[in-house]
Amino acid sequence: MTSRALVDALRGRGWTLAVAESLTGGLVTARVVDVPGASDVLRAGVVAYATDLKTTLLDVDAGLLADRGAVDPDVALAMAAGVRVRTGADVGLATTGVAGPGPQDGVPAGTVHVAVVAPTGSRVRTLSCAGDRQAVRSAAVAAVLELARQVVDDAAS
Repeated sequence: MTSRALVDALRGRGWTLAVAESLTGGLVTARVVDVPGASDVLRAGVVAYATDLKTTLLDVDAGLLADRGAVDPDVALAMAAGVRVRTGADVGLATTGVAGPGPQDGVPAGTVHVAVVAPTGSRVRTLSCAGDRQAVRSAAVAAVLELARQVVDDAAS
């Protein structure tokens, strides 16, 4: 279970976590909360589904959103950085994308960006997911949890 591995890795480093979600709508935070002892590491989960809330809640630059739209790898990184700073967490995670069924602002359904910002650096991953809304959202959850676990594990190396 990736969420358990992430919680254990965070606990081992003495780090805390905050999550900023758009297309996943709280699913990432829920997966972390499913792990016994998650309260040792989880500081917050923010669902900023509306684009304007990415600016007001997560400090994503309004110009970046205007230029590129909400579904962009740099927006995912900015969301992760913003939730990290806003909550005082060591690690910030973020998800943004188009779950479908159709395209949004010219971005195809299944396009997902997940990001992790940690004391040791940041990473972003872009996915092209197949399937319905549930499949796309599930793939995004798995991807961001795995990316976060990798970042935390790499920091311990």
